[in-house]
Amino acid sequence: MKNSSPTAQTPVWRQQLPYRLKEGALIALGALCLYLWMALLTYDPADPGWTHTSSIEQVHNAAGRAGAWFADILFMALGYFAYVFPLLLGVKTLQVFRDRHQRWQWSGWLFSWRLIGLVFLVLSGAALADIHFDVGASIPGSAGAGGALGESLGQLTEDVLNVQGSTLLFIALFLFGLTVFSDLSWFRVMDLTGKITLDLLELIQSLVNRWWNARTERKQLVAQLREVDERVSEVAAPMVHDRREQAKVKERLLEREEALSKHMSARESRTAPVITPPVEPKAAEPSKRVQKEKQAPLFVDSAIEGSLPPISILDVAEKKQKKFSPESLEAMSRLLEIKLKEFGVEVMVESVHPGPVITRFEIQLAAGVKVSRISGLAKDLARSMAIISVRVVEVIPGKTTVGIEVPNEDRQIVRFSEVLSSPEYDDAKSPVTLALGHDIGGRPVITDLAKMPHLLVAGTTGSGKSVGVNAMILSILFKSTPEEARLIMIDPKMLELSIYEGIPHLLCPVVTDMKEAANALRWSVAEMERRYKLMSKLGVRNLAGFNRKVKEAEEAGEPLADPLYKRESMHDEAPLLKSLPTIVVVVDEFADMMMIVGKKVEELIARIAQKARAAGIHLILATQRPSVDVITGLIKANIPTRMAFQVSSKIDSRTILDQGGAEQLLGHGDMLYLPPGTGLPIRVHGAFVSDEEVHRVVEAWKLRGTPDYIEDILAGVEESGSGFDGGSEGGGEGSEEDALYDEAVRFVTESRRASISAVQRKLKIGYNRAARMIEAMEMAGVVTSMSTNGSREVIAPSPTRD
Repeated sequence: MKNSSPTAQTPVWRQQLPYRLKEGALIALGALCLYLWMALLTYDPADPGWTHTSSIEQVHNAAGRAGAWFADILFMALGYFAYVFPLLLGVKTLQVFRDRHQRWQWSGWLFSWRLIGLVFLVLSGAALADIHFDVGASIPGSAGAGGALGESLGQLTEDVLNVQGSTLLFIALFLFGLTVFSDLSWFRVMDLTGKITLDLLELIQSLVNRWWNARTERKQLVAQLREVDERVSEVAAPMVHDRREQAKVKERLLEREEALSKHMSARESRTAPVITPPVEPKAAEPSKRVQKEKQAPLFVDSAIEGSLPPISILDVAEKKQKKFSPESLEAMSRLLEIKLKEFGVEVMVESVHPGPVITRFEIQLAAGVKVSRISGLAKDLARSMAIISVRVVEVIPGKTTVGIEVPNEDRQIVRFSEVLSSPEYDDAKSPVTLALGHDIGGRPVITDLAKMPHLLVAGTTGSGKSVGVNAMILSILFKSTPEEARLIMIDPKMLELSIYEGIPHLLCPVVTDMKEAANALRWSVAEMERRYKLMSKLGVRNLAGFNRKVKEAEEAGEPLADPLYKRESMHDEAPLLKSLPTIVVVVDEFADMMMIVGKKVEELIARIAQKARAAGIHLILATQRPSVDVITGLIKANIPTRMAFQVSSKIDSRTILDQGGAEQLLGHGDMLYLPPGTGLPIRVHGAFVSDEEVHRVVEAWKLRGTPDYIEDILAGVEESGSGFDGGSEGGGEGSEEDALYDEAVRFVTESRRASISAVQRKLKIGYNRAARMIEAMEMAGVVTSMSTNGSREVIAPSPTRD
């Protein structure tokens, strides 16, 4: 027997019937309320009613004969309180309208309780009207102001409780009936009344304070102007002997005072700056990943391969948000205007954007004022306002204003878990998504390394550079499995990146020897060339297209063979292609690597940066020496995406970003991020990652797998075809005894090209091996030595063909 849900058995019309009935009841109550009001307001004693008869043919009541009868009955029973009865029906109509989207639920006890409240409300109201109001000529039946019911109850209680006691009793019954009938909470009414009163008092206080501050400021400026003018008059008085000249001086003083008064009036009458509140943390809207983790235990079989570590292993962000009062921000805006006015620059603050670390004031310059004057006053402005530093944003996209960023007194820490828990990070699809931190408004800044495609990070010691690099690495570890992203880490300082030793994402152990670092970069170049050959054979343009084609072939049951595999015998079968991961090469201090290995590293970095985007190989280069001999023009030309932490001088900022601004940062993760394709940097407050958090993430990944190292990366025998196939060729030392030496000589003499890279690509061997072969050919007289431009000529003749 099939079990079907009740919803499936219920017809659609029965599901919609309760809602249609409620809409009908709403219309009926509204119409009845209006009909009774019309009958009461147009009541005429001459019309026929229940208490008297009338022979007139034309009824004056707008509701007709029925309306005249209803009005006569209500006036006779309730007196003046009859006018309140339609209001009670209106209250019930509003309640039905408020609950119109809820299902109809009939409760006899609740209906009886509401009916009792209505009876108490009507009777007590009629009795109060009879006790405290005089009878009117328009009340039918010669009843009192409360009608027959009110008169009966009033006389009954007045004999026993007197007027004061009766009033107290009926007021209590009236409030009780109103509470029961309308479901009114008097505590909520008191809270609402108190809130409105406090808001009004706060508004009045702010207006008075604003008026008083403007008045005080005006008096001070007028006093200063008069003092200056008096000094000028004292100096100029002995020189002015003519009374006419003295009169002209007085007229100028009066004109200046009048102009000052007009200026102050204009300042007092203009609108306050627009204050944009900071973004509140979206605690009520966590990402889908966080919601899924909250439903499951923290560590549920954490050793399962293919699963990602939970974000909950990170430190929880503090639930505090600095509150900025509009009065303090407006006072700060006026202070900024006054200080710039002291330096001879007339500005007006249009809007204020408070954030967790800094507050940006967007100012509108007066006509004819250049923005370079504001930039030159940054240090003087910081000194006059008694703050650490002031950064001037000369161009704000889409606006005509200039930004002045002032640090907050209470800086908030941006936790890494707060950025990862955002929906922006959860919705990002790239395996190399980077979570940088928050912008000045408190919104998360999420970027994609694949679109950069390389990143240069620089900053002085203690500026938060290493913490920023750790945050980028953890962003990849929380987003990707080892099958999606692999890492090569080079750490000359042997301190920062060695903590990641043993995670399954590593292609080789963390490199601390700079000679091995050069080998790792050469392997990356060879792997880039191999991937480009594979993509060319398959007819795709990037790594995503290659992986998609390999996956489609596997799903179709026809996996693709490696077209670059070189068979040694007829029985050898080419290995099957597999999806290739994205490779990220992280260098924590590449200045030390360039110092030890030399300029060859710069060429390797430039070559990877030029071509490796489509091959899925990306660089993250970090240094604490932002000098021109480290961040050279060749590196900057090929890595347009930069990230500058705090530096010591404007020259260092220009070396990194090609513009100033990084020298005015606050340190401790405060950075300027220059996205690809734009020349305007974004100020980002970097997320803080503690060493304990890094240890927890590393341990979580060690439980999920072990690294699969490629030994050729550091051994210097990196083969172009070794990559992820796991194979490596044998061979000699690259001299004439090498097994491939004769084939290399044949290729060079036939093609007349004595290039190391050409031999490397032709024979699918490593760079070192090809270089040794070319050197052996030079010693054997096959090719010439290297000329000044780096080229060689082939001396030996071309081989004869049989």
